[in-house]
Amino acid sequence: MTKKIIISGIQPTGNLHIGNYLGAVKNFVDIQNQGDFDAMYIFIADLHSLTGGLTAKERHENIIKVTAEVLACGINPNKITLFAQSHVVGHTELGWIFDCVTPIAELERMTQFKDKSSRQEKNINAGLLTYPALMSADILMYHATHVPVGEDQIQHVELTRIIGKKFNTKFGKYFPETKVMLTKTARVMSLLEPNKKMSKSLGTGHVIELADEPKVIEGKIKKAVTATEGGGKAPGVENLLMLLNEFGDKKVYNEFSQSEKKGDIRYGDLKSAVSTAVGDYFKDFRERRKELLSNHDEIAEILMAGAEKAQAVADKTMDSVRRMVGIR
Repeated sequence: MTKKIIISGIQPTGNLHIGNYLGAVKNFVDIQNQGDFDAMYIFIADLHSLTGGLTAKERHENIIKVTAEVLACGINPNKITLFAQSHVVGHTELGWIFDCVTPIAELERMTQFKDKSSRQEKNINAGLLTYPALMSADILMYHATHVPVGEDQIQHVELTRIIGKKFNTKFGKYFPETKVMLTKTARVMSLLEPNKKMSKSLGTGHVIELADEPKVIEGKIKKAVTATEGGGKAPGVENLLMLLNEFGDKKVYNEFSQSEKKGDIRYGDLKSAVSTAVGDYFKDFRERRKELLSNHDEIAEILMAGAEKAQAVADKTMDSVRRMVGIR
């Protein structure tokens, strides 16, 4: 019987925001707690972050912060394997081997390459083009059968299947056909430009970070855009209602939702309700995060233990791969 092996990663690009939480981390925790798998891996994608513009100091600090934050969100290293990508030898080697079986046309058609290139025009490096092959290595290193993703990441899992098939055809059947584990994700929009997806690249006022204190959350939501030109449904209001639905009391959400339909909604009251709901929801998270960040030894021990478990699997994979391609 085929084992169910789940894997996903998260880049250390700074403090997590509620878009990251609802789009990925919350689903990781739900899957972990359901326990319907033989093995589950979550890794901090620090090697992938090299394609961006972080300084070495920022990257190092972010690895620690993001690890603390996923733990504070409920990721349990006793149930899953949590590790930093760079701590496991073999990811980049397998990524290079996959580069050598991947047609460049497959990489050039990736929508995220075009998107990231447009956002960092002064740093369009080779890693931006080839990182999907490294992502495929991250997945297939552990013979993952399922990858939990939102719809915007389906293309990457499809490419992983293509690369795995090309390797299997050229060197012999070895890697599984990885499946998309499509997760229901709320699309969280920018507070100031609600027609755009929430992203730190837009600026700090556009996002609510999980670590934001209640007063900070209140200040950001007060400035949230609610009006829309020309009438019609206001995306900013829809975004605030969605946040209230996700983080607040369902009765309160229903009352505001009905008011919005009737056209007598009071935006000030809605913003106040959303601020309170988000601030209260992440209260325990903020406390646990502070506790972890005051004890880097605990974070280091968790990452080292996870890397040791992951390395044992990676060593077996790379031993087989090297023999198959003729370099051992």
